Amino acid sequence: MSTENTQSLNNVSTSESKDKAFQTQLKTIFNYLKNHTATASMVTAATGIPQKCVTRYKRDLEKAGRLAEVKKSICKYTGHKAWYLTTNTEQFPQSNQLQMF
Repeated sequence: MSTENTQSLNNVSTSESKDKAFQTQLKTIFNYLKNHTATASMVTAATGIPQKCVTRYKRDLEKAGRLAEVKKSICKYTGHKAWYLTTNTEQFPQSNQLQMF
């Protein structure tokens, strides 16, 4: 096998490995927030996923309409004000925008 083919296979396997890690972390965060309302710091402490990654997945899930910020309160982990998050649609804040008309 040529060096070029070997490098190509290595790039594919690295890419697939990163994609699998991404999907696993995303599912872990989604499932954790389905059963718990927590801040990003609390998610990190519970799952071991770095906060930088949690923040990125939070943004992606928000854009997809799969995650909501429920309330801003003191984080039980850091002691600072932070948004509590959920992926449980039953806990999503209800908009009163339609009631304006």
